[in-house]
Amino acid sequence: MHTERKSGSELFSLNGKPTFGQAFPQAMQHVLAMLVGNITPPMLIASTLSLSAADQIMLTQAAMIIGGITTLLQLYPVFGFGMGLPSVMGVAFAYMPILTMIGNQYGIAAIFGSQLVAGFVSIFIGMFMGKIRRFFPPIVSGTVVLSIGLSLYKTAVTYMGGGSAAQADGSFGSGKFWILALVTLAVTLACSLFGKGYLKVSGMLIGIVAGYAIALGMGGIVDFGQFQEAGWISVPIPFHFGLEFHFDAILMMVLMYVVQAVQTIGDVSSTAMGGFGREATDKELGGAIKGQSICGMIGAVIGGLPTDPYSQNVGLICTTKVVAKKVFLIVGVVMLAAGICPKFGALMTTIPQPVLGGATVTVFAAITMSGIQLLGEQPMNYRNKMIVGIALAIGIGIEAVPDILQFCPQLAKNILGSSLMVSFLIVFLLNIIVPEDNSPAS
Repeated sequence: MHTERKSGSELFSLNGKPTFGQAFPQAMQHVLAMLVGNITPPMLIASTLSLSAADQIMLTQAAMIIGGITTLLQLYPVFGFGMGLPSVMGVAFAYMPILTMIGNQYGIAAIFGSQLVAGFVSIFIGMFMGKIRRFFPPIVSGTVVLSIGLSLYKTAVTYMGGGSAAQADGSFGSGKFWILALVTLAVTLACSLFGKGYLKVSGMLIGIVAGYAIALGMGGIVDFGQFQEAGWISVPIPFHFGLEFHFDAILMMVLMYVVQAVQTIGDVSSTAMGGFGREATDKELGGAIKGQSICGMIGAVIGGLPTDPYSQNVGLICTTKVVAKKVFLIVGVVMLAAGICPKFGALMTTIPQPVLGGATVTVFAAITMSGIQLLGEQPMNYRNKMIVGIALAIGIGIEAVPDILQFCPQLAKNILGSSLMVSFLIVFLLNIIVPEDNSPAS
């Protein structure tokens, strides 16, 4: 009994040595909490760009591999790359609007080309984050996060209606798609709002399982052809998707890496405070950003999209106080194992698009509300309300009426056609130009 208690307490120490029997369930809880969030962005990108089923499987595999590599590097830093704290890393939803825009404009090779350059630049962001952090107060980062959430709603609703394939064959928005999407959404919300513990943090996964089961019962929606043909062991082919370099795509990706670095600081700070009861050090914050950056470069080579710390896993750490490195070592290894198994990736691609839409709308809503929460960290006085309002109004307005840019050079169209980029540029510049005002909200 004494040995069991002692071993159990090892879970709550960074260098603790819990038994495998105690560490494994904790690790799987983290894997299940991040799984759907990690494989969904590559699936959405693959569908948006009409990639082949084989390429979609490879993107999904790469997402698991790069998530595992980044998780392990953050846990065990190498030459200052990584923070040395527990964290579960995965492909970031926040990059979706930029990835979609670059992919539609130039193709997937341009996504990875711009990611390679932006990852390299972001290493220096990590090195000098202490000096540039003051340019990204909550009013700036909150506006960007809010803009990201709002720009993702069209993607979620399109998937709820059946996706691009359904739009092509005329079945978009049919009753069966509505049923799948709404059941998935209802189950996800029920678990998230009324569940406790594991049920609460795994609401999205449980919702997808429920929607998937109904889709199987409907017949003709789930296709197992690619799953049956997929092999058991394989690794993504380096440079399979190619690399292309376009200035506007690189610029947008660099700006997104800057914004994501600010958000990473928030997640790492939450981990340090919730898991260890202290503030994160500058070395840990810089290491987290540098680790994330170099893994972005690795991801560009193997087909893994940009990563960030997963908020749901940060929440799990803060709730359970389980911080033992052994737990997160298992998480990383399980992710890598899933990444080298094409059968896993092929199974994930059988999830119907309405099911993904019903589940991801909750994620996009959470991103939006995170932006609003960030904005609330500064007083919403007249100055701040006008800066945020103008940035969102012009950014979303231009994206809604793209013809307003018809006389602009193509480079300007590509950059200013994104509500995220326009909102970011406006809020960033106005926050610098307009005199600071910390008076109470008016």
